[in-house]
Amino acid sequence: MTSVIAHLEQLSNAQSIEELWALHTQRMDAYGFDRIIYGFTRYRTTQSLGDPQDWVVLTNHKPSYMEHFIDEGLVYHAPMIRWALENEGACSWRWMAEMERTDNLTPSERKVLDFNRKVGVTAGYTISFRSVSHRSKGAVALTGREGMSQDAVEQVWARHGDEIVVMNNLVHLKILTLPYSGARHLTKRQREVLEWVGDGKTTQDIALLLGLTSATIEKHLRLAREALDVETTAQAVLKAAFYNQMFVLDPPA
Repeated sequence: MTSVIAHLEQLSNAQSIEELWALHTQRMDAYGFDRIIYGFTRYRTTQSLGDPQDWVVLTNHKPSYMEHFIDEGLVYHAPMIRWALENEGACSWRWMAEMERTDNLTPSERKVLDFNRKVGVTAGYTISFRSVSHRSKGAVALTGREGMSQDAVEQVWARHGDEIVVMNNLVHLKILTLPYSGARHLTKRQREVLEWVGDGKTTQDIALLLGLTSATIEKHLRLAREALDVETTAQAVLKAAFYNQMFVLDPPA
């Protein structure tokens, strides 16, 4: 295993979400955490985590697990999600056991625990990242290998917890700087016209710059709004900027 400094340098220099995630999952696996879910939203409210299509979700869990956890809505009732929304820092999953022991879990939260036990998601740590606004929240769940006890996880954390937290914080901050499309994918032309709008150009200006008709520019803007699920072009520019889909360099051919 490379040194912590060398690994942090690799993470810092990653050029894509895919490269970053591969480096991170390999390193966490070396510590015994072979399954990870990272999640981030910029559209949190007091009643909602926002549209799931706007979440940044990265994971190496099996698709069958994610279908239950995300698609069937277990994520909304996961005890550690509740903890992450209310706290910052790292938390042992012993917290869930204590909440269960003292009868402080809702029936829906108990259902999530029961499901996780059936699929071997039983020991680990959750890290809740510091938010930069009340609308945003990011967290990561690190699951120990199947059969790994929470006691064994605690031993790993006692030796390496500080560096694991630093690595996950760096990955979180790095993700915020890299292009991410998820379910909201823009074409090159849609991105281009939004960039010109972001530079203060009118539809007529953009048409002249690109050698297209104003009607064609309007069509690309409409398709960009539809792709990003917003009502106005100003909202489209903001959302595209949030996900670093504007003013990005295309990879060399």
